[in-house]
This record gives sequence, C-alpha cells and structure tokens, in this order.
Amino acid sequence: MRDFTKIDYLKTGNERQRKAYEILTKYHVFEKMKDYSPILAGTVPIEIDIKGSDLDLIFEVDLQYEQDFLDDLLFCQLIPQDTDVEYPIINGEKCITLNFMLEGFPIEIFGQNKPTIQQNAYLHMMAEYNILQEKGEEFKQKIIELKNQGIKTEPAFGILLGLENPYEDLLKF
Repeated sequence: MRDFTKIDYLKTGNERQRKAYEILTKYHVFEKMKDYSPILAGTVPIEIDIKGSDLDLIFEVDLQYEQDFLDDLLFCQLIPQDTDVEYPIINGEKCITLNFMLEGFPIEIFGQNKPTIQQNAYLHMMAEYNILQEKGEEFKQKIIELKNQGIKTEPAFGILLGLENPYEDLLKF
C-alpha cells in the first residue's frame, strides 16, 4: 500500500503528479510545514484528477494559533499575501481554508484541529484508493468520465457504487 503521508511516490507518477511534486518540493511545503502534519489529499495522489483539479493540502491546525499557521504559509512563500481566508464550520468545528493558484495549479489548503490522517479528505482518499485498487482500470476510467461531466469525486463514486450518501458511506470503506 502506498504511503500517502509522504510525497515521494509523486516523483515517478503521471505528469500532473510529477508537476505537483516539483511544486511542493520547490516551496519545501512538507519540510517547512511539518509541525502541521501536511498531507496531499484529493484526486491527484490517486490519479483520478482531471484538467483543473486542485492540489488539496490538508493540515492539522489549532485555530487558537491560526496566525502562526498563516505566517508559516507565508514563510514558505506558498500563498500570495492577498489570499482570502475562509472559516467554514464542518461538523460543528471551525476550520480554515485558502484557495489560490500556484504555478498553474489551483491549490486548496484546509486546516482542521484534528490529525490529518483522521480528516475526511484523507479518509475519503484512502477509501477511494482502495476501491480503485479493487475495481480496476475500467472503473477508474468511469470515475474520470463522470468527473469530466462535472460530477464531484465522492458523488461519482456514489453513482458507480450505488451509495445513498457517498460523503458518509465512503467513510465506512
């Protein structure tokens, strides 16, 4: 099983994975932000991304110290100075999100006060990865086709697997 908590696997991946690796290492994101347990989640790691898919970077962030987190992101020169910061409430918990472009890649940064390997983005990715391993290339191509039609990742899995509530049901895999 691939270790998604590190990014070495991207070096030998497809073109978008290699580009993601180049960007993440150029800005030393995983080294400079190690105190926040960064993980690249989403579709790029599991090779079901499409043109325009973002790099989903998740972090463990205690929002009592959100300014320290933002300062550290600026120190990496990862985020532009004028990046909008949002604070969605997810399952009753305040989170932090930032969206911006970096070297042609849309980037989404998500921080939550829980270990990154317990965050839904990581858990969904792991479930999707395991399903893709089990179902094979034809299933993977069907997911990509649905995504190219504008369907988000979890609903695409839901359609093909007959899941009633894919965001919740994928967490059971």
